[in-house]
Amino acid sequence: MKIGIYGGTFNPPHLGHLTAAAAVIATLKLDKLLLIPASIPPHKDLPAGSATAEQRLEMTRMAGEQLGLGSKVETLDMEVRRAGKSFTSDTLAELKAQFPEDELWLLMGTDMFLSFEKWYSPEVIAKEATLVVAHRAEDDRSALEEQARRLRERFGAKVVWLENAFLPYSSTSVRAMLAFGCGKDYLAPMVYEEICRRRLYYVGHDLKNLPFEELSRVSLSLHNPKRVPHAQGCSRTAETLAKRFGAELRSR
Repeated sequence: MKIGIYGGTFNPPHLGHLTAAAAVIATLKLDKLLLIPASIPPHKDLPAGSATAEQRLEMTRMAGEQLGLGSKVETLDMEVRRAGKSFTSDTLAELKAQFPEDELWLLMGTDMFLSFEKWYSPEVIAKEATLVVAHRAEDDRSALEEQARRLRERFGAKVVWLENAFLPYSSTSVRAMLAFGCGKDYLAPMVYEEICRRRLYYVGHDLKNLPFEELSRVSLSLHNPKRVPHAQGCSRTAETLAKRFGAELRSR
């Protein structure tokens, strides 16, 4: 049996995730796809206002049902149940013990693939699963091919390509849209209803009247993490210029 593994924070799970899931099932002719939300992602901190691990697990289960593939798509709570950080090597070891005779195929995006050597126990991951790299046509294919060559030589990795499987938006952008009253069209209906019911991702909150410090924390949580230092730098520069030219500094 061919089993696909799709992990991540799913914060929240959106239609881009579902597009990738459907593509990997169809392209690789998988018998089953496992959606596995992380409890504590090892490579990044969850931003302020994130859903809990249990809430992300439930929303991921709802999103998986949206694919309409029945038992072919299953959402597992193994990383939510596990104490500590959600290392992929631990997950694969557990799955290999459960499915010793089956093939495991691990889906990832290009950023994660290009940083694969920095993962915890990459040699274990490369041994237990084929790496399925979902990329877009405009990605630097030469850099990806060079990385594949290095991983084959160093870890004996098996790498296959999945082209144009992701829609051009992220959980970060979806969270930002939700906070400002949109984003519904980027989510499965049941997931959007759950977000509204639980008032997740600042949905239904009065952001305009928050104290400045709290509004600042909310704003930064909605940025792409790579852009946070830039946004903070712009804020400090604006404050410096205001003081220099005698402008009034306001707390909100």
